[in-house]
Amino acid sequence: MAETESMDVAKPVSPGEVPKSGARPVDRQGLLKHSREFLDFFWDIAKPQQETRLEATEKLLEYLRAKPKGSSEMKYALKRLITGLGVGRETARPCYSLALAQLLQSFEDIPLSSILQQVQEKYNLQKVKKGMMRPALFANLFGVLALFQSGRLVKDSEVLMKSVKLLQALAQHHNHLQEQPQKALVDILSEVPEAVLEEVLPKVLKTELNSILGSPEHLELFLLAQQKVPKKLEKLMGPVNLFADEGIPRLVTVLKAAATSVKKERKLPAVALDLLRLALREDKFPRFWKEVVEQGLLKKQSWPASYLCFRLLGTALPLLSEEQLQLVMRGDLIRHYGEHTVTAKLPNHYKFAPEMTQYVEAFLEGCQDDSERQLAMVVAFTSVTNQGLPIVPTFWRVVKLLSAPALQGYVAWLRDTFLQPDLDALVDFSTSNQKKTQDASLHGPERAVFRLRKWIILRLVSLVDSLHAEKEEALTEEVARFCFFHSFFETKKPTSQIPETEQHFSPALESRTREVVSGAFFSEFQGAPEQAQDRQPWSYRLVQFADMLLSHSRNVVPLTPFTTQQRQAWDRMLKTLKELETRFSEAKAKATAFQQLLLLVGVHLFKSPVESCDLLGDIQTCIKKSLGEKTRRTRSKATNPQEPPWVEVMVEILLSLLAQPSHLMRQVARSVFSHICAHLTPRALQLILDVLNPEESQDEDDNVVVTDDSKEQPLGDAEVPGRGGRTSESEESDEEESDEEDRDGDVDQGFREQLMAVLQAGKALGEDEEEEELGDEAMMALDENLASLFAEQKLRIQARREEKNKLQKEKALRRDFQIRVLDLIEVLVTKQPENPLVLELLEPLLHIIRRSMRTSSAKQEQDLLHKTARIFTHHLCRSRHYCRDVGDRVEAVYARLERLVQQAGRQADSSVALYYFNASLYLLRVLRASALDKSTRETQEEERAAATAQGPEVSRPAASCLDLSRLTPIYSSVLSAFLTKRNSPLGVPMFLSLFSRHPVLCKSLLPIVVEHVASHGQPRHQAQACLLLQKTLPTRELRLCFKAPEWEQLLGQILGKVTENLRTLGEAETKPEHQKELSSLELLNTVFKNIRQEKLTLDLTGVLGVLQSQQPRLQQKLQQEEHLTGTGSSRLYDLYWQAMKTLGVQRPKSEKGARDIPEAPQSPVSTKRKKKGFLPETKKRKKRKSEGAVQEEEAKPAAASGEQPPSTGKKRRNKRRTKVPAQSQVNGTPATKSPAPETPAVSPSSPTQTPELQKKNRKVPQVKGTTPESLDCPEEPTAAKKRHMKNLPAKGTSGRSPQSALPRKKVRLSLGGRSPSLLQSGARKKGPPRKGKKL
Repeated sequence: MAETESMDVAKPVSPGEVPKSGARPVDRQGLLKHSREFLDFFWDIAKPQQETRLEATEKLLEYLRAKPKGSSEMKYALKRLITGLGVGRETARPCYSLALAQLLQSFEDIPLSSILQQVQEKYNLQKVKKGMMRPALFANLFGVLALFQSGRLVKDSEVLMKSVKLLQALAQHHNHLQEQPQKALVDILSEVPEAVLEEVLPKVLKTELNSILGSPEHLELFLLAQQKVPKKLEKLMGPVNLFADEGIPRLVTVLKAAATSVKKERKLPAVALDLLRLALREDKFPRFWKEVVEQGLLKKQSWPASYLCFRLLGTALPLLSEEQLQLVMRGDLIRHYGEHTVTAKLPNHYKFAPEMTQYVEAFLEGCQDDSERQLAMVVAFTSVTNQGLPIVPTFWRVVKLLSAPALQGYVAWLRDTFLQPDLDALVDFSTSNQKKTQDASLHGPERAVFRLRKWIILRLVSLVDSLHAEKEEALTEEVARFCFFHSFFETKKPTSQIPETEQHFSPALESRTREVVSGAFFSEFQGAPEQAQDRQPWSYRLVQFADMLLSHSRNVVPLTPFTTQQRQAWDRMLKTLKELETRFSEAKAKATAFQQLLLLVGVHLFKSPVESCDLLGDIQTCIKKSLGEKTRRTRSKATNPQEPPWVEVMVEILLSLLAQPSHLMRQVARSVFSHICAHLTPRALQLILDVLNPEESQDEDDNVVVTDDSKEQPLGDAEVPGRGGRTSESEESDEEESDEEDRDGDVDQGFREQLMAVLQAGKALGEDEEEEELGDEAMMALDENLASLFAEQKLRIQARREEKNKLQKEKALRRDFQIRVLDLIEVLVTKQPENPLVLELLEPLLHIIRRSMRTSSAKQEQDLLHKTARIFTHHLCRSRHYCRDVGDRVEAVYARLERLVQQAGRQADSSVALYYFNASLYLLRVLRASALDKSTRETQEEERAAATAQGPEVSRPAASCLDLSRLTPIYSSVLSAFLTKRNSPLGVPMFLSLFSRHPVLCKSLLPIVVEHVASHGQPRHQAQACLLLQKTLPTRELRLCFKAPEWEQLLGQILGKVTENLRTLGEAETKPEHQKELSSLELLNTVFKNIRQEKLTLDLTGVLGVLQSQQPRLQQKLQQEEHLTGTGSSRLYDLYWQAMKTLGVQRPKSEKGARDIPEAPQSPVSTKRKKKGFLPETKKRKKRKSEGAVQEEEAKPAAASGEQPPSTGKKRRNKRRTKVPAQSQVNGTPATKSPAPETPAVSPSSPTQTPELQKKNRKVPQVKGTTPESLDCPEEPTAAKKRHMKNLPAKGTSGRSPQSALPRKKVRLSLGGRSPSLLQSGARKKGPPRKGKKL
């Protein structure tokens, strides 16, 4: 950091300050006087994150404000920041410069002259070494910039002059600093007052024109002087004309250099903007634009120069007059911009269009009061076309900033251009690729007119999205009428009553253009608001407009005239609409939905009259029947038994509407179905499910025809400009690759036989060597036969490929159709969740989920899967409202539940099995909530009240339709398979969810789980059974299902099974066996906890005996883990001692690891010695005695010297732990070689009492803070007190019996007895210190 690169020389230190043995370095900058927080500020200032730098600077300023004036912290901060100006890391220098600037700005009492003097003294350019020249130059530069950024430099003329001289001196080092000093000088002089600038100008400005035009910085300084002090500049240089003929090439060179310098910043150089303003002031803008910009910068095109011109154009827009705007927007530069916009389609190409959009938005916001300038701007950009297609998108968002008059004028210009396009008024261009491949027959004016009209109609339609204000409602209606009229009508005789009839086309409107207008009207005219100001839908106003056009048959003629039947259907629709208006007060929402459906189909009568006519008749019949009935959930019956119910007809109509790719139809279908789903019949629901069922939908493709409007895209790929050559080449290469694949894969045996026959007929196989070679005529005949054969094969391959593409397209359309039909399912489960028909959706939805998971990962399949899973999970299974009355369908529900459970167990994917299992839980939920008859309910309520009065433990669940005799076999089979099968798709969370939601069923299934706890199956299954019981037993709902004797019997059975598992405790070698041991101990602890809470009396002698017999094996396993992993933590061991603690046996302290033993207090002598490292193996003393003998000798002093004080020396960190033989531990109390006779052992034959009785028996009064150890260790009071506080038992073990105190003392002494010298002397010896070190 900054302090490491300081150039200061260390100050001499007085003899009294010299540290002993030279251990501490000299504190040159007084770092020890400051806090760590204060020093961290300077580290954070240099970090690359901007937020961190700003936060550190603010905290530094707050810290310094809290200090008194002239404090040492302020001096250190200035010194540290000045030092940071010249650090080696280039990214840190600006950070320190900015921090120094903010510091000088906050503390104005700090003189700038002193800061500049410190910078020049610290980084003296005459004295600095050659290797440190570059950091010193940058330090001086950033020092001046810090003074300037503080805002105080322009107020101090003396420091300003010194800074200017310093910058001039730095400008001489161009190799290191380049043009940075000159740029800084220009920035500083642009802020100074005019008087100061007049004084400084003669010293910094070169009076020669060649020098001024030598670099962008010198030119910018000249332009600054001409702008602020023109008189002083004229005295120095006289009159100067930068736009003279001889100066134009120099200006172009300077601007190109400026463009290159800001290439990475992507901004407009200041010198270019100053030149533009100078040209506007001197009325030389046309010369500047033509000769400097278009003929100079664009002559030899380079992207930095082109971007400079684009930015100059965008910046100049608000400064130009109307004439100058026309000059700029119709020149070569705007054509070059259009070509860039069209060709910059690749991802790695920089696109300037978003930046130009920002310039246009700024222009439109700045002239909100001048609608003419706004209109001129958008018209100018729209007029820039590529072979008739405007370069701006149809959804150009800048139109939102147009004022109402400008927007009306723009719509009028678009309408007039659509009617009579004037190609000469456009600024048209062609790209270089288009010029190379241009064909006069394909790129004529007709194609340009078609492209232009197509863009205009899409632009008009997309304008509807932004016309929501009331003042623009008339304009919206005008656009709608214009699009609708020219889609389906043509003028026969103009009339003033219909303004659209007075519009004439030149050239005439083509049929393909009318198709585009019609398609755009139906596909994209959906952003208009549903309700107009008079509360009528826009579609209703369009229908009224269409009826007016039909009534004026003398003036207007439909493109497709109506037949008598179609006209009658139209009149009946208008009559039905009027009837629906009268029903608004009764069923407003329902009438509105039917009205929208009628209007939508009525408008489609002009597009497809035959289909829409039939739909209108069916819809009107359904509306009359539905409005004549009361809303009820029972199945509606038709008057004629052969006639289908109206709801089924309506569902078929909605399905046919959903088959069309229209978002508006999709919305209307959802709205209508939400009002008729209450009348849904099983047959109507089956119509929807047939579409979702893949097998039936593929067989019945004739029922619903899925249409595709991909050919009517708003702007096809073939019409996108700039894609020409590159796209065609890539398509050709793709076709060639597919041809090769087809040739390799589609060569069948029949073609091979035909080829062999042709070759044999032509004698070209060469089987007989004696045959003569073929002649010319035979070769020609053979070539013709082969050519015809391969041509036929190519046609067959092409036919197969087309068939394959057709099938793929049909499949994609079918998937899209199914995704749209799922909207109806979502509406049904949302609006009618209590309808029994919802139960029929489970298996079809599950079938879709299973099929989608098995098929390819295409986007359509994934969308279908995600939507189906969302409906099934969130709207069906997790819904708060569900079916509560299945009626006479109880048997069917049980049968469906059995199928779902069986299918869940047969799935290959566990995620699919989870969906099936959740469906069965949903059906259980339905069955439980279904109501029985009234007498049964009352009887069960009386029984439940009586059971509640007896106690909470015998209460029963509420009345339900759950038949345990039928449900138990269903779930017991899958539960047994789960606990026995090798690979079962089911999981523990599934059964836990079942047990938690249905405790009564859980009671019936628990015996199966208990049986598999200690079965002869796989250890993994036993672990799963233990986990199920461990998670289920603590639930309160399950406890309420058992009586007290039943619960005690269940716990006894579980305890017996777990005891069998624990007989092999510690023998696990594989991961499943290890998991089985862990789960068994966790289940045992859960049972113990339940016994303690219920205060039950169970015989735990067997469990205690088994646990005690496995203790040596566990101890040995723990030691092995410590040796391999270096850690003594074992989850299995902790669970074991948790169970032993419940049985009344406390965990010995020594077995918790040596790290838990408190260290002895350190002596003053031992603190001076520090561990320097490890001795090599060659320097260690070899052991002369066996390990057992050493331990025996170490144990004797530990046992005999009870009155000897412990060592006060420092314990070694790597002291070897005592290895206590596992065989000598009984009941958890470790013993030495000669165990104390007074330590009792619990006999396995004696009955073990429950925890409650054990607590009463083992409570022995004992004085807090005194242990038997304090009687044998005469220490000083303070040391003894600290030692006893450390040796106090842990929390929860204060009731320990006195019998375990003496063995604990012996363990601790044996651990200390490894080094007998520590017990015999109070300090360490300086002899060989590592005799007892760990091997």
